[in-house]
Amino acid sequence: MGTLEKTLKNIGMTDSKAIKAAGRKLDSLTKPKGSLGVLEDIVLKLAGIKGFPLTDFRDKVVVIMAGDHGVVEEGVSAFPQEVTPQMILNFINGGAAVSVFARHVGARIVCVDVGVASDMDHPKVINKKVMRGTRNMTKGPAMTRQEAIRALEVGIEMANTEIDKGADLLGTGEMGIGNTTPSSAILAVYSNKPLEQLVGKGTGLNDKGLSLKINAIKKAIELNNPDPNDPVGVLSKVGGLEIGAIAGLILGAAARRVPVVVDGFISTAGALIASKIEPRVCDYIIASHSSEEPGHKIMLELIGLEPMLYTRMRLGEGTGAALAFSIVEASVKMINEMASFDEAGVSKGTENN
Repeated sequence: MGTLEKTLKNIGMTDSKAIKAAGRKLDSLTKPKGSLGVLEDIVLKLAGIKGFPLTDFRDKVVVIMAGDHGVVEEGVSAFPQEVTPQMILNFINGGAAVSVFARHVGARIVCVDVGVASDMDHPKVINKKVMRGTRNMTKGPAMTRQEAIRALEVGIEMANTEIDKGADLLGTGEMGIGNTTPSSAILAVYSNKPLEQLVGKGTGLNDKGLSLKINAIKKAIELNNPDPNDPVGVLSKVGGLEIGAIAGLILGAAARRVPVVVDGFISTAGALIASKIEPRVCDYIIASHSSEEPGHKIMLELIGLEPMLYTRMRLGEGTGAALAFSIVEASVKMINEMASFDEAGVSKGTENN
């Protein structure tokens, strides 16, 4: 039995008794029932994952998966491919937005080379290279099935490695020039909406570039004919290495009962693949924000997730996940530190029926 199969076997149901216990505690606190909205939803999800009572998080980690894409040959990105390794160094050196936000919330950043087209010879970049970028999916499958499985297993390995080090809250991040194109292609396979409603301009395409992107996705789907009932096949035919690794990270975290905060459009493409491989992972995922990419909201709805932030962000990297860490932490502090009506000597109101 391979790493992927073993991991899937270990993904269990969340703890319904703990969820009910957390719900009773929430309703006893000095506030109207449900008045803290998404924070209460997060508490219930965390209770199902971690049990109840909840403890504060000790080690928060944003895992950034990096990979390049052969489809950039089709003019689908406003930036050249050499930006991928340059930005990875920027993450490590602390100059990127995700670096700033991670510092702000006290989280670590881990950068993983799953498929960067060039060599990343840096001691702080974890080398898990499956291949030097995907192939051009308009000319054939982006990866072989075995390469796609290996990308998934890189994510599982990274989840296990970081959890073994003490990580108790993971966030997803990514870097890969052109990666909104395979993400949109994955969404198109699972959505019955026209491509024009799903595909956005990514990081700065003009109208001509957007047209090239839509045409590339149409061509790739027509040529490769991905089967939505075979999510590993979808990943291999029109996906990306970093997308596969994100899916694997989510699967690995779920198998270890560790919550994962998912970032934006590309990260959610990984979450969509993970949810199609094993639907139970949806109970282990927390959606950070709704991206400006037009297909992101649709993608979240397909998984059954509701974002907590609406910030008009469209950067990726793990920025939304890092920002959302603080809200996840606040939800735990809320249930642990708020007084109950009895403790505070506050009279309870009456529910209107």
